[in-house]
Amino acid sequence: MTNKIKNRILVIEDERHIAEGLRLNLSLQGYDVRLAFDGVSGLQEWKTWQPDLVVLDIMLPGIDGLDVCRELKGDAKTRHAPIVIVSAKGEESDIVAGLELGADDYITKPFSPKILLARVRAVLRRRAKATPAEDEVIRIHDIVIHPGRHEVLVGDERVDLTFTEFRILHTLARRPGWVYTRYQIVESIHGEHYPVTDRAVDVQIVSLRKKLGPCAKYLDTVRGVGYRFLD
Repeated sequence: MTNKIKNRILVIEDERHIAEGLRLNLSLQGYDVRLAFDGVSGLQEWKTWQPDLVVLDIMLPGIDGLDVCRELKGDAKTRHAPIVIVSAKGEESDIVAGLELGADDYITKPFSPKILLARVRAVLRRRAKATPAEDEVIRIHDIVIHPGRHEVLVGDERVDLTFTEFRILHTLARRPGWVYTRYQIVESIHGEHYPVTDRAVDVQIVSLRKKLGPCAKYLDTVRGVGYRFLD
């Protein structure tokens, strides 16, 4: 079954047989696919073609995949580009690094084409369901959260947060008083079935509290359950 409207997918992968296999499988599902075999040409292809999603390998010649991801997420024009990382680097630290830079998913090699297709569909579906409320500026206590600018102010001071720290704060602050489990926090940010441990969420909360200074008191730990933002 093919898409009525073709989503454009850019595959940045230096192993040509893998890249061609991805193009074949994605094209059979109705996606419009282009290939790039290194980071530099991948970034150039993004700028000229502006795809709906990027499938990105990490170990690329020249500019590696993490630097490509960092550049896309650091540019206001491409910040919201959905990125699915595919990599042979499957250690938890590698996965966390990719997600920290803002990747929407991380799949370790080798993987089934069906798994990749399911993940791509899930990412595109989540992006399509984004509601205007998610872009509304939140003002609560002495904190201002501006999703469009990816900006947080505590009082009059701007706080520099990572992608994941920002998303955790935004998720909790949108529903003050509501208790989220660690799993729900991960799911709300990256979707289901992400290989991230509870400990990884706790580490992000600790870092977030440090950066929020006096407003850290509003990030409440609900013992044995998870976290909430106090109203």
